[in-house]
Amino acid sequence: MKIITPSTRSWIVFLAAATGGAHGFTVRPEAPTSFPRMDTSLNSIGLYYSTSTGNTETVAGYISTAVGVEAEEIGNVSGDEIMQHEAIIVGAPTWHTGADEQRSGTEWDQWLYSTLPKLDMTGKKVAIFGVGDQESYGDNFCDAAGELFDLFQARGAEMKYGHTSQEGYNHNESKAVRGDKFCGLMCDEDNQYDLSEDRVKNWVSQLKKEGFM
Repeated sequence: MKIITPSTRSWIVFLAAATGGAHGFTVRPEAPTSFPRMDTSLNSIGLYYSTSTGNTETVAGYISTAVGVEAEEIGNVSGDEIMQHEAIIVGAPTWHTGADEQRSGTEWDQWLYSTLPKLDMTGKKVAIFGVGDQESYGDNFCDAAGELFDLFQARGAEMKYGHTSQEGYNHNESKAVRGDKFCGLMCDEDNQYDLSEDRVKNWVSQLKKEGFM
């Protein structure tokens, strides 16, 4: 009697799985063990901010949750990193009120004038958010958001996304206004903190409808 060992049994199973004529067989091709990966880096969204007191970081966190991307401090980001994204959300507080430039008092003040001028942002979709205090600084509410808008636009970025109504705010003047709307989402964590999260959710929904993401 011939004893069928485990190795012999495996060989019999292999032959049974084969197809072909009496004098030969054809082995079925193995299924691929891996598939080519699609490069999605240029389809991703970047979310960048800088903060003085933590308020802008709070709003960036709301946006991070709503969009599903990580918020990063702009001081830790190179130009090459930001250029990997097709769509970019950027936000800043206003600290140097009334200033013609470098209005945020954060890492943006250096990044905008040292790194951004080296980048060609043509075709990049950019949306702006700002954080300010409309009661204490009603004449300069979210001015730094307007600075972000102007400088990214000057580098060729598409800035038509996420403009919002001034209704519901109590400011007097703002360099973040374009026409009759804000150039992005503006939040006031000092006086209207209870509105920020809903404002973010509505804004992200607006961005999706506008084809930003």
